[in-house]
Amino acid sequence: MQNKIEIIGLGAGDLNQLPLGVYKKLLGQNRLFLRTKEHPVVKELESEGVTYTSFDHIYESHDQFEEVYEQICLQLLKEVKDGPVVYAVPGHPLVAERTVQLLINRQEKGEVEIEISGGQSFIDALFQALKIDPVEGFQLLDGTALHKEQLQIQQHMIISQVYDSFVASEVKLTLMEKLPDDYPVTIVTAAGSSEEFIKEVPLFELDREVTLNNLTSLYVPPVKEDLPLRKQFFKLREIIAELRGPNGCPWDKKQTHESLKKYLIEETYEVIEAINDGDIDSLIDELGDVLLQVMLHSQIGEDEGYFSVDDVIENLSNKMVRRHPHVFGDRTAQSAEEVVGIWDAIKKEEKQGEVQSYLDGVGFDLPNLIRAYELQKKAAKVGFDWDDIGPAFAKVQEEIKELEVEISKKQVNQEHLILEYGDILFALVNVGRFLKIQPEEALFQANEKFKRRFHFIEKKVKESGKLFQDFSLEELDQFWDEAKRQGL
Repeated sequence: MQNKIEIIGLGAGDLNQLPLGVYKKLLGQNRLFLRTKEHPVVKELESEGVTYTSFDHIYESHDQFEEVYEQICLQLLKEVKDGPVVYAVPGHPLVAERTVQLLINRQEKGEVEIEISGGQSFIDALFQALKIDPVEGFQLLDGTALHKEQLQIQQHMIISQVYDSFVASEVKLTLMEKLPDDYPVTIVTAAGSSEEFIKEVPLFELDREVTLNNLTSLYVPPVKEDLPLRKQFFKLREIIAELRGPNGCPWDKKQTHESLKKYLIEETYEVIEAINDGDIDSLIDELGDVLLQVMLHSQIGEDEGYFSVDDVIENLSNKMVRRHPHVFGDRTAQSAEEVVGIWDAIKKEEKQGEVQSYLDGVGFDLPNLIRAYELQKKAAKVGFDWDDIGPAFAKVQEEIKELEVEISKKQVNQEHLILEYGDILFALVNVGRFLKIQPEEALFQANEKFKRRFHFIEKKVKESGKLFQDFSLEELDQFWDEAKRQGL
C-alpha cells in the first residue's frame, strides 16, 4: 500500500540493545523520520551513514504538546502520499507515544496503513535501573498531562516525558497536592544506555535540575507513612470503618441514622457561622465535620448492608450530570434563572407519579423557619403567590393587628395566641422570600449580633466592678448603644 507508515521503536538504550532486525531496517531506509533525534541510538546511526528527518523543530513552534503531536501526525500523513515511510520513536511505539496513538486513530478512519515494529520500552530499563518490581503495583503517567486525581500514591509511580524545567515545575506542583514538599523522588535520564543518569532529590527541587531532557522520567516511590495518606479519600473511609469496627470507638459503634440527625443540623449551622465570620481555617474544620456526618451515615448503611458511600457518590454524580444538560448535554442556559428552571423541570419529571401534593418533599425535620420558606416556594411555583412584596408587607401588618386583638381580650386563649404569633412569623418569612433572604440565616445572624453586643455589656459590667443588678435597664441599654456604635 502506498499510504503506509512503518513505526519502529528505537529502544531505551544504545545501539547494542537495538534488535538486529530493527537495526538492519534502519540502515536501509532513505525515507526515515524521527520524532526526535535526542536519543543515544541516533548518534551511532549517524556515524554509520543513516540519514533521517527529525521533527524537533516542531517542538519550538508550538506552546502545547498536543499541538506538537498533531503537527507531527499531519506532516507524516503528508509525506506518506509520496510513498511508504518509516517513523522511529524512542522506546516502544505503544508506550507513552501520543503521536503513534494519533496515527492509529487515522488508520481506523481509513486514512493510512500503520505497521508497528518492536523496540525495548523505557519501562524495562527503568525497572532495572531503579531495581523495583512492578508486581507491587505501579502507574505510568504522562508528565505533560498530569492531574492530581490520577495519582495513586501507594504505588510505584513513573512519570514520563518530563522534558524540561517547565514540565518538571507543573509535575512538582501537582505532586505537592498529595505529597510533602520534601518527599524524595528520583530523576532518571536515558535509563539503560551508556548515558544513564539517576539522581534522588527532594520534590521541591525537581524543576531546578538541569539534567532534564527528552529522555527524562521521574520515579515517585510508594508512600509508606500514614500522615501523607490522610489527604486520600480511601484513608478517611478506612478510619471511619475502623471507628465502627469490632475494636473501634464505643460511641461511634452505637450511632444510628436517627441518633446522628441532631449532629448534622448542628454541624451545618457551624459551617454557616464560619462562612459569616470569613474564617477559612474554621470553614475547613466545619466542612470536615459535615463530611464526617456523611461518612458515618454511609458507614452505617454499609454495615447494615443497604448502601455504601460509593452509592452516595454515584447517585450524586448521576444527578449532577442529569440535571445539568446545559453543561453535559445539548441544552443551553444563559442565566442562573434558566438553570433553576431546567433543574426544577427535570426534578419534576424524575418525581412523576410519586407526588401526591405540590408541597411534598418539605420534611418535618427541617427547622420551621426553613420549612415555612420552602412551603411558600413550592406554592409560588404553581402560581399561589403575590406579584410583588407590597401585599406581603400588608399581610404582616394584618397579622400583627390580629395578635394585638387577641392580647387585648379579657380572657386570653393561649392556643389562639400561639396561632396568631405563628401567623406573624409565617408572614415575615414570606417577606424574606420576596427579598431573597433565607429567614433562618437572618435569624442566625441576629442571634450572633445579640451575643456580641451582650458580651460587650458583660465586659462593661465586669470592668465597673459592680453586679448586673446594680444597673438599671436604661444604663445597660446605653452599653448596648455603645456596642452598636462600635459595629458589634
